[in-house]
Amino acid sequence: MNPQEAPLAGPAAGPVVRTVLGDVPPGGLGVCDAHDHLFLRSPLLPGQELADPVAAGAELRAFREAGGGAVVQWTPRGMGRRRGELAALARATGVRLVAATGLHQAVHYDPELLGRIRAELAGLFVEDLTTAPVRAGLIKVAGGFHGLDAHARWVMAAAAEAHHATGAPVAVHLELGTGAPAVLDVLCGEGEVPPDRVILGHLGRSADVRAQLSAARSGAYLAFDGPSRAHHSTDWRLFDSLAALAEAGHTDRILLGGDTTTAAARAVGGGPGMPYLLSTLRPALAAELGKEFAERVFVGNPARAFAAHWR
Repeated sequence: MNPQEAPLAGPAAGPVVRTVLGDVPPGGLGVCDAHDHLFLRSPLLPGQELADPVAAGAELRAFREAGGGAVVQWTPRGMGRRRGELAALARATGVRLVAATGLHQAVHYDPELLGRIRAELAGLFVEDLTTAPVRAGLIKVAGGFHGLDAHARWVMAAAAEAHHATGAPVAVHLELGTGAPAVLDVLCGEGEVPPDRVILGHLGRSADVRAQLSAARSGAYLAFDGPSRAHHSTDWRLFDSLAALAEAGHTDRILLGGDTTTAAARAVGGGPGMPYLLSTLRPALAAELGKEFAERVFVGNPARAFAAHWR
């Protein structure tokens, strides 16, 4: 039996992370890329699809050779997430993979598709999380630039319903790092999702450290992602943001990921890719903020953020 497929003792084992090969104890993730994409397609990125399983495998092997143990893919429904390929890659590379359900912004989808699934969205999320042949381990939703449209509110309401039915964590695309208060109002206020079950992505794409501190005080996790060709401006601000959060006592809220969205951003395509997180960023963080800080954001925090008491 592949060690990733070893069964747990049973429901009493406590919170577990739901990977594409089954549930694993939180400590089994190891060093984690908390926000990335192995497969992705969108009409907004013509010709830039992540659709090559050979390239995805090469990226994962390079990540594993750098010390990586797990990757969380945030690609939601309808954007080429390819869960069957994820399972095959997890077996072939030994890297634990977590897949997503959920929906992105409306501009990524055919309006007719959205109309067909409107009434059954929460149920589709629950199915992906609990009974699908290859199960998802989180729900991905998306906000807009400094606010939420009707589509975002509809998806977040369905995500909150699916969370309460399953226990799954909810990961959020924040457009250019904005809109966290509105997202938290809908998910945690109206939807009653506990803040520590919410992971806010892309906060580093805005230079507003006060907004980052406010988001951390809410109890949500903050996923800083990049580097990538598309968002290089986040790189030089990252250490200032992380230092401010650490000084304020929020080290336990921080996650880091690569958010590779195009083939050119992969290490095998000439970009920094997943290995950069561990070969370059992790030692720099350890030197700047301490080895304990680096260990917590790459190992300890993901183990808590992505684990759930599954229902």
